[in-house]
Amino acid sequence: MYKVDIKFLKGYVDAWNKHDIDALMKYMTNDCIFETASGEEAWGTRVQGADEVRKHFESVWKDIADARWSQGKHFVSADRGLSEWLFTGTTNDGKKIAMQGCDVFTFRAGKIYKKCTYLKKNY
Repeated sequence: MYKVDIKFLKGYVDAWNKHDIDALMKYMTNDCIFETASGEEAWGTRVQGADEVRKHFESVWKDIADARWSQGKHFVSADRGLSEWLFTGTTNDGKKIAMQGCDVFTFRAGKIYKKCTYLKKNY
């Protein structure tokens, strides 16, 4: 179990930037939920369970091999947290991406139970 604080969230982002799925998933509960920034429903697309979330996270690196989250600002209060960031990368077809966004977290037992992503899209 982890102590959920700003250092915890910085470690989580570091695992993303290293593209280290095993390290990343150690921050998540087994029954975790990830709500993406887009999808058919108001909450985006909901991905549930560690195996499905793992697959979804890995797909980000397949689609954007140089994916990176920087300029992080983090906040934690009790069982809730927020990370603001700048997402950058290059799609497989060569398009450069730079989008500001944030993740809103719900923590349980020292790990991330729910992650909801919000971002500004470049249209």
